Amino acid sequence: MDRQRRLHHRAGTPARGRSPQKGDDAGTNRTRQALGRSRGGLTTKIHLVCDGRGLPLAFCITPGNINDCTRLVQVIESIRIPRPGAGRPRIRPDRLIADKGYSTNKIRTYLRGRQIPHTIPERSDQQAIRTRRGHRPCGFDPGIYRLRNVIERCFNRLKQWRGIATRYDKLARHYRAGITLVSALLWITT
Repeated sequence: MDRQRRLHHRAGTPARGRSPQKGDDAGTNRTRQALGRSRGGLTTKIHLVCDGRGLPLAFCITPGNINDCTRLVQVIESIRIPRPGAGRPRIRPDRLIADKGYSTNKIRTYLRGRQIPHTIPERSDQQAIRTRRGHRPCGFDPGIYRLRNVIERCFNRLKQWRGIATRYDKLARHYRAGITLVSALLWITT
């Protein structure tokens, strides 16, 4: 009886509050686990670069409320294209084809600096500003842009795996490991 009274009438360590967990200074737990709030609930976004055959080259995951263009440089920097035979892997793609979400001056300057040819359509507000200032239109080739469906097909192949399509994993590192595993399987089977 004495033990029961002691447990119920004295505040112990759990009731006094918790000390911050390891890594709490890096952001909230939801951010660290790549979960972002959107209209549909908690979501995760995969930022992916693939080759011309639709095979994944590099990716990163972020909470769903993070803009696409903020992670393009990170994904491009993580590209490693193996060379046949000996030699260091290539770290620069032959061409980048992206949608209007990546049409920013910062990204275009970065790609020009790394000498990566790119095909990114301009948003209508950017076209209006360019016209008003008297600048020439941005070079855009619709024939090359049609090849952008390769990335959509790559996402469709990744999302055939239910765990990736629905994100059953709570931890971001497990979800990242699943994407890595499926990407490796796509490379092996193709």
